[in-house]
Amino acid sequence: MSLLSITDLKVSFQTRRGEVQAVRGVSLELKKGEILGVVGESGSGKSVTSYALMRLLESNGRITGGALTYDGMDLRSVKESTMRDLRGREISMVFQNPRAALNPIRKVGQQIEDVLRRHAKATRSTAKAEAIKALEAVRINDAEARYNAYPFELSGGMCQRIVIALALACDPRLLIADEPTTGLDITTQKAVMELIADLIAERGMSAMVITHDLGLAAQYCDRIVVMKDGGIVEEGAPGQMFAAPRHAYTRKLVDATPREGTCVRALLPAEQRTPEPDLPKSDTPLLEVRNLTKTYRGKSGPVHAVKGISFTVNKGESVGLVGESGCGKSTTSSILVRLSDPTEGEILFNGEDLALTPAAGFARDPRRAAIQMVFQDATDSFNPRHTARHSISEPLARLTNLSRLDLKARVEELADLVGLPRPLLERFPHQLSGGQKARVGIARAIAVDPQFLILDEPTAALDVSIQALVLNLLVDLRAKLGISYLFVSHDLHVVRLLCDHVIVMKDGEIVEQGPTSKVMETPAHPYTRQLLAAAPKPPVLATSAAE
Repeated sequence: MSLLSITDLKVSFQTRRGEVQAVRGVSLELKKGEILGVVGESGSGKSVTSYALMRLLESNGRITGGALTYDGMDLRSVKESTMRDLRGREISMVFQNPRAALNPIRKVGQQIEDVLRRHAKATRSTAKAEAIKALEAVRINDAEARYNAYPFELSGGMCQRIVIALALACDPRLLIADEPTTGLDITTQKAVMELIADLIAERGMSAMVITHDLGLAAQYCDRIVVMKDGGIVEEGAPGQMFAAPRHAYTRKLVDATPREGTCVRALLPAEQRTPEPDLPKSDTPLLEVRNLTKTYRGKSGPVHAVKGISFTVNKGESVGLVGESGCGKSTTSSILVRLSDPTEGEILFNGEDLALTPAAGFARDPRRAAIQMVFQDATDSFNPRHTARHSISEPLARLTNLSRLDLKARVEELADLVGLPRPLLERFPHQLSGGQKARVGIARAIAVDPQFLILDEPTAALDVSIQALVLNLLVDLRAKLGISYLFVSHDLHVVRLLCDHVIVMKDGEIVEQGPTSKVMETPAHPYTRQLLAAAPKPPVLATSAAE
């Protein structure tokens, strides 16, 4: 029996350029106790469908047709007061960005209390105990202490658990999870998804999981619908759909998903594939890190973020740096790009110890241009008031003496190199797609011809087809420019495709390192085996790719 029925749903938004139809006749059923996966790329209408269901559309959006029926109730016709009561008590939502979903100036326990007192009729005297119970239900250790924490004091994975606790506090019957694991490391991703699946099974709930991760959808969903351009193009059981996708778009998504036993070129549509480039190989060290240590002063004593790590990156080599959130990856990257200083250790770059120059004085150092970084969040790493052209030209203006005409020509040359159409150079960050912003970030980083590029999760939030284009771009740039990469990622499938060597970090230490194929196929450390076991592995994808 269906708990939710959506029939011929149509949603439009009024914009400066006229009306835009975001959802075009979507129809789907969600059975009681079922987990339905909704997959597709950005702009396909996945999130808009869920917001329409919750009646949370922006002011310029409206439902122009169709029916929304929840347990026999017409959600389009109920009063807003009734809908407010249904949200949280009957239907709850886990939003994509947990930090944005939480109030930064209220303790997380108080925020759960707000939901309980609004929907579950908890009293002032019982709300705190119920809130702590909700935190314990999502497997948070020392729930009473976490009750008094603010969102900024918690990790991304912990904030995601808090958001799930908020959504489940009133025992709803339907949970909508919008990209619940985007940006999380693979072990936290697995823990969050297994938590959601366990709670759904325990409470007899239904769930709609919105994601662009086909591997995750295949592993946790009973049924999948694929959306494109506001409509559903295919639906069915994961195994059947991935083994023999009927629609060309589904096939494109399957082929673009990184997996074992393939290459970067194979992620592209057949018509876009070119021969694999010859990648540079050298045994000459470019970067030698020796006994690198970083210690911070904490309230209760020293915090050892990085504990005496050592590794080498050769000229033209791509090295992966993997591990869970908090393992020290970002701290290491910050020190290597000379944005912060180590407590101890050496950073030998072309034989010179960069650690002898304080980070504060490195901005104008002649060696500054040789080491650049592509940041994880492309949106936050750009000035929203600057165009793409300005963002790319900024390092050139600071670190070179190019004339205005030469600067303009160099920016356009870089845009061509990274596949960014020149007209987009005049756009601001909010006018660019995720893939376009990733290309601007890469163009800015390579503008001054660096020898070493640190890539911090450059494809973490991108759709699989856009990720495939960016990964192929990185391979081509490495072949053309001979750049060395330090690729920081939690996606082991991507690291396998892009990196010659891999370094595994845990609690500020390197627990294993070596050739990627050896570490991935015969891991020596239990923690590496744990990471590999946590990575979603839809086995039918390999079969699909081999057909």
